[in-house]
Formats: sequence, C-alpha cells, structure tokens
Amino acid sequence: MIALHTAIAIVAIIFLIIRIKVDPIIALVLGCLYLGLASGVGFAETVEAITSGFGDIMAKIGLLIGFGVLMGALLHRMGAFKVMVEALVRVVPANRLPYALALALTTIAPSIYVDVQVVLAAPVARSSAKFIGRHGLAWLAGALGTGIFVGYVFVIPGLSAISTAGLLNVPLGTYMIYGVVIGIITATVTVWIFRRMLNWGWWKADKDEEQSEALAEVEADELPDGVRRPSLGLALAPIVVPLVLIAFGALAELAGFSNPVIAFFGDANVALFLGLLGAYVMARRFVGADASADAFGDGLKTTGEILLVTGVGGSLGAVIKATGLAKLLGSLFAVDAGAPVVLSILLAWFIAALLHLAIGSVSVAAITAAGIIAPIAGQLSVNPVILALSIASGALFALQVNSNFFWMFKSLLGLTTQGALKTMTTVTSIASLVSLPLVMVASLIAR
Repeated sequence: MIALHTAIAIVAIIFLIIRIKVDPIIALVLGCLYLGLASGVGFAETVEAITSGFGDIMAKIGLLIGFGVLMGALLHRMGAFKVMVEALVRVVPANRLPYALALALTTIAPSIYVDVQVVLAAPVARSSAKFIGRHGLAWLAGALGTGIFVGYVFVIPGLSAISTAGLLNVPLGTYMIYGVVIGIITATVTVWIFRRMLNWGWWKADKDEEQSEALAEVEADELPDGVRRPSLGLALAPIVVPLVLIAFGALAELAGFSNPVIAFFGDANVALFLGLLGAYVMARRFVGADASADAFGDGLKTTGEILLVTGVGGSLGAVIKATGLAKLLGSLFAVDAGAPVVLSILLAWFIAALLHLAIGSVSVAAITAAGIIAPIAGQLSVNPVILALSIASGALFALQVNSNFFWMFKSLLGLTTQGALKTMTTVTSIASLVSLPLVMVASLIAR
C-alpha cells in the first residue's frame, strides 16, 4: 500500500499543477500531507518529515542556489553572458550548441554537485536559446539536463558514479573507461532524439515556458550604450574558478592528498561564494555600485522563489523516505545467482529505475540499488563493472516531481511544470533507455 500511496501522491501533484493550475508549492505540500497520513507515518511525524526535509535541502543547497543566482544576476547586468554566448556561437554553429553543451557537461565538467552545474549553466542556456530559433530554450534545457545527469552517473567524479563503483568494488579507472564511452554516446543520441521530438510537435511554448516576474526582470536588463563589457576571460572567471576548485578538492580527496585548506576551498559553498565575490567586484567596476545593487536586489527576488519550491520538493522526498518505501522495495528482490548476464543487467537496471521513481534522487537510487546487489555480486556470472553501469543506467530513469532538482531546473530555466516534465523527465528517460543496450554491448567486452 505504501507504493500505491506514493504513486497516488505523485500523480495527484502533477494533476493539480498541470490540470487544476494549483501553485506547485501548495500542490507539493498537499501531496506530502496525503502521503504521510495515508501511509501511516503519523500526524506529528508527517509534519516533522516535511519540516526536516525542507531544512535538510536548504542546508545542502540553499547557499549554492543563493550564491549562484546572485552571481548570475550580476554577470547578466554587466553583459557577461552575452560575451560568453557570442564567443560560443563564433566557435560552435547554432544548431550544434545543444550537443556542445550536453557533451561538455558530460565529459569536461561532470560534477559531484549537480546543483552547482544547473545554477551556473542555466543562464548560459537561456541566453543562447535565441540563436537556435524555434524551440531553442526547450532543446537547450533538454541538453543541459542530459549532460548533467549522464555525466553524474557514468563519468568520474560524478557522485553517483563514484558511489556505485565503490559499493561494487569496481576500480574507478575501469569504470571511467566504460562510463566515458557510454556517456558520450548516450548524451549525443539523447539530444538528437529529443530534437526530433521537438520537431514533431512535442513542445508548446505558450504552455511549457513560463518566466517568473523576478526572473524576467533580471533578464530584461540591457547594458546601457557606451558601457564597457568584460572580456571573455573575465566573464568566465566567476563560473570557471568555482568549478576548478570543486573538482580539485574532489580529486584530492579521491587521491588521498587532501588537507583542511584544500577541503575548505574545494567546498562547493566556499567556491561558489568566491565566484560571487569575483562577480560583485567586476560588476562594481563595469556598471557601478547602484547598478550592482539593483542586480543584487533582482537576484534576491528570484532566489526566494527558487528556494521555496525547491525546499518543499525536498519535503516530499523526506516524507517518501519516512514511509520506508526504499527498504520495502529492496526486500522485494532476490537475485538468482545463476541468472543469465542479460537478465542480471535488466534486473539491476529495473531495481535502480524503480527506486528512482519512488525516491526521487538519482544518487540515492543508485546507492540503494548497489547496496541491494553488492552482497551477491560475486555469485553472478557478470562483471561487477557491468552491474555498476546497469545501475547507473536505471537510476537515470524519469527524474520528476519528487526530486528537489526538478524544481530547481524548472525555476532556473523559466519553464512551467509541464515544460519541466517535457524536458528533464523526458530526456532522463530517453538517456536511461538509450544507455541500457550500450551496457549490454559492454558486457560482451567485460567478461
């Protein structure tokens, strides 16, 4: 019954938002209350799960969202995103921008912190959309979601990739070799398929795109005539420096040479604050103190909208966790040690996909699935790296409304809930299904 109530809550939330036009925050809280009470969590415990879930998400990503959005507002006010996009368009043809974005996020900048990636990449995607033409925002949004999560599960140092490989005792180098190849092919094919869907009428801009008032104010500001814009290097610095610090800190920890100073500057909150500080200093220089203060104020408006809906999304995840659904799903599976390789791959994929649908977190689904399979992995006639890749493929499947990332993505890209389902949920489903046969092919090599 817990699984049934979870499904009812998720479907009801989507129905209320899309069909009844209920505000997402109200719909999410109603879904939390129904799920907690109907599943037997209890009155007090349901409220505790809602508040603690909100608080936990804010503790993890609240500052990241705030610093990132404020940085974006400052960079936009001084014309930095225009500089970046113009440089990108000179190098990459407009109809190849989504592929370039997806592959860059998959391979060059796979992140332990997907939240950092979307906060930093969303303004670039929005600013680039006009160069692509029809459905440009939708295609770039889909490419952004594809790149972030394909890199997250298949490419080191993505947290999901590292965790899954570690639990199944797969050497990171081995996982990296297979994961990079599968990730590149998956990202490319997914973006191509999604473009075909857009051409066939999948996207309705009037229903799927929705700029919030605060976001519109930030993006409407244009640089006054005669005001000098930053160079490309300066424009990129507040974005690139935090990513380098975070990546170096993660690699230092993996390699075993980290220390308190490296860990401090490699912390995502510190790194992103340094990026914000750099953007603020630049804005004061290029547009002056008054314009910088105005941009800061506009960014704060946007931050408030995003924080609230993201936090309530975290509350839904906490209520689902309180129901004990993950443990229940884990107990349903008993893997036959004599199962054929293909069956083992499919079962690992299915466990991870089902857990992701229920829990709403890619990393938690992958880690839980790996924990279920790890004790009997040695008895199976399949290489552990293939099991890990199967779990990664399944954990990608259908990121949707019970994920706090879904609500961040929706708000930062300026999409309606329906638009976010048509981009993020769609591309993660496609990527999951595209990568599954690639894992089966890899099993012929990794025996």
